[in-house]
Amino acid sequence: MTQPGDYGLPGSLNRVLSDVAAERAAQDAMWGVQDHADGTGPGYGPEADLAKRAVTDAAAEGRLTWRHILHEEVLEAFAEDDADRLRDELIQVAAVAVKWVQDLDRRTRSQEAPAPPPVTG
Repeated sequence: MTQPGDYGLPGSLNRVLSDVAAERAAQDAMWGVQDHADGTGPGYGPEADLAKRAVTDAAAEGRLTWRHILHEEVLEAFAEDDADRLRDELIQVAAVAVKWVQDLDRRTRSQEAPAPPPVTG
């Protein structure tokens, strides 16, 4: 059954989030707890504005890609120095990345041969 957020592919959100959780566990196993500065701030605002413009232009021209969308979200995060707003932007980055993976999975699934019909008796 398709659940909210499944992007038309039943179970896809849980599958992607499980994959992300597994990757996070692998990162922790490799690197341990990390404590880095954010490295973000208003200095990245002009780049974020350019990315927003690129999304608007690409959409208007019918050539919008996931790369455009994710790039914009990442640069919006880079332009934040308020922790709460940065968190919100990073959640948007993660959500776009998850949806992009779901779209890849959906496209791959649609290219697979259809399953044979069930045997009825």
